[in-house]
Amino acid sequence: MIRRQLRTSTPIRDFFLGMGFLFRGFRIWATAPRLMFLGMIPAAIVGALAIVILGALIVGIGPLVAWLTPFADEWDEIPRAALRFVAGTAVVLGSVLIVVNIYTTATLMVGDAFYHKIAAHVDARHGAPEARDPQGFWKDAGRGLNEGLRLLFPTVGLALLVFALGFVPIAGAVIAATAGALLGGWLLVVELSNIPFESRGMHLTARRRLLRASRAKSLGLGTATYLVFLIPFGAVIAMPAALAGATLLTRSLLGENSGEVDSRGSGGPAEQPPTS
Repeated sequence: MIRRQLRTSTPIRDFFLGMGFLFRGFRIWATAPRLMFLGMIPAAIVGALAIVILGALIVGIGPLVAWLTPFADEWDEIPRAALRFVAGTAVVLGSVLIVVNIYTTATLMVGDAFYHKIAAHVDARHGAPEARDPQGFWKDAGRGLNEGLRLLFPTVGLALLVFALGFVPIAGAVIAATAGALLGGWLLVVELSNIPFESRGMHLTARRRLLRASRAKSLGLGTATYLVFLIPFGAVIAMPAALAGATLLTRSLLGENSGEVDSRGSGGPAEQPPTS
């Protein structure tokens, strides 16, 4: 008998496992194409508005950067142009982080019914969790608004950090872009996992705690989704798959069957997370 090689869990391996949840989410297109297509509709509606906002930013980037750097007006042309190019790049990278995350929040709100059905479809394929008692529309809406505000302020703060990193000499653009993908990916996975966690009666604090407990895996899904969202029309096509992937990630973190191969090479449920 051939012995299966044991594989230990490492942050890099977990990161790629997390990325795999997005690609497994795309496979849901084969089992529920109509449902996934419906999930594209709110993504397309909100995406059109996001494109308009980013387009307006790019068109007005020159005057905006000049307003941000008035001290360079008296500089020679070459250093002034270099500084404003760096500032413009930093503004775009920081703005993209904000727009991508607000886009995700708005899309999930607009398409709430569709995305709940996608999450339920994924759960049904792997064993649906115990249903929670309904809390009522106003209670759910109030909690959703509160959590949205709690996620908005960190988004703005991280966008400012990305903007500042853009001014690092020589490698600023690369550092800022990398930080934007990782930080933006973290914010994305926190937002995308809202629906599957909520269906289990677990809210923002518990969600963050479990995601942090498997940070590399969570970042893998979030970063892969963030990068796909940057592709033209990628966010529209990927949004339903990202929600499906977030549901699979949630199941993995909670020790439910997610069809994931664990570090011992078996296909059983992941290890149960610690209880609070």
